[in-house]
Amino acid sequence: MEWLKLIIDYGVIWLLILLSIVAVACAIERNLVFRGIQLQDFTDKKSLELELTKKLHIIATIGSNAPYLGLLGTVLGIMLTFYSMGSDGFMDTGKIMMGLALALKATAVGLLVAIPSVVLYNLLLRRAKVLILRWEIMNGRERV
Repeated sequence: MEWLKLIIDYGVIWLLILLSIVAVACAIERNLVFRGIQLQDFTDKKSLELELTKKLHIIATIGSNAPYLGLLGTVLGIMLTFYSMGSDGFMDTGKIMMGLALALKATAVGLLVAIPSVVLYNLLLRRAKVLILRWEIMNGRERV
């Protein structure tokens, strides 16, 4: 079951770190697009919405699924701890606590990825809505 420890440390946690990098990269790219967008270049609202909301789903997906990946790492870590306890027979409390700490590390990393991703998604979605409203005001159209 040593492979399970490697999956938790290098699989789940590194996957979460990679997803965090992807979410931040998408957020930076969207922010740059929002800064450089020229509202007068868009003739209809739908094409503006498409341009503004592109890639936001990636950030939202990472934010909503990162806690579940962390939970998966926790479950695997607890399984590893119980397996070790069962195979060794008697274990001291130090080994049990270290195994549970490893398990909870995955949950913590999942939350550390999810919380900023959700915040970034909400901030970017708000900016997109503001730009759409500005386009509507500029073009004399009311929000339906």
